[in-house]
Amino acid sequence: MPQQVPSVTVPDIPAELPAQTVLLDVREQDEWDAGHAPQAQHIPMSELAGRLEELPADQEVLVICRSGGRSARVTAYLNANGWDARNIDGGMQSWEAAGRALTSDQGEPTVI
Repeated sequence: MPQQVPSVTVPDIPAELPAQTVLLDVREQDEWDAGHAPQAQHIPMSELAGRLEELPADQEVLVICRSGGRSARVTAYLNANGWDARNIDGGMQSWEAAGRALTSDQGEPTVI
């Protein structure tokens, strides 16, 4: 049976993130470059274990990927290692569909 991870839906996330909340995008660099949430912190899932010191341990971490699979695994990992993390159901696809802000340095932002 798959491990259940705490999660949140995009509509439940305030447009202005609370001060003690980090939005962690764990997608790969090409996905990030195409389009991401303006307030997100980017640490690809493949680099997370070596970059944990970049995540504040005293703040809630909302974890996002493209559709929710990678971010669910990262959420479980973070929670097992002392963070307070929740997975964003539906990932950046849901973020974009909800009309949330996207930014990109490469032109019109999109989710790939």
